[in-house]
Amino acid sequence: MTDDKNPDQGRTPSMRDRMKPVEFVGISAVLALFVGLIVLMSTREPVLALIFFGVAFIVTLVVLALFVLGMKPDADEKRDLAEQNHELTDGTDRDAGGDAPGAAPRNPHD
Repeated sequence: MTDDKNPDQGRTPSMRDRMKPVEFVGISAVLALFVGLIVLMSTREPVLALIFFGVAFIVTLVVLALFVLGMKPDADEKRDLAEQNHELTDGTDRDAGGDAPGAAPRNPHD
């Protein structure tokens, strides 16, 4: 957890970063609603439409999550990861790579 008043504790996520999961759930809900309405209009079975809505929602959410996991981080994300790694090391040399204490941490994503 970060304290907004102390800049040494790390950066606070922007509103865009905080709203990203809501966007994915919203996109999944819209696509699932589309599938549910198509099934309802073609079969006139509300229970079947509800089942297809649920399945489409879950499948869409999982597929979107997998796409996001497959994306490479950009320069800002790499810098943020390096800062977070530097905060976690506390100035000690934990890896066997031989980095000097206090040196900038190596980013595994480079």
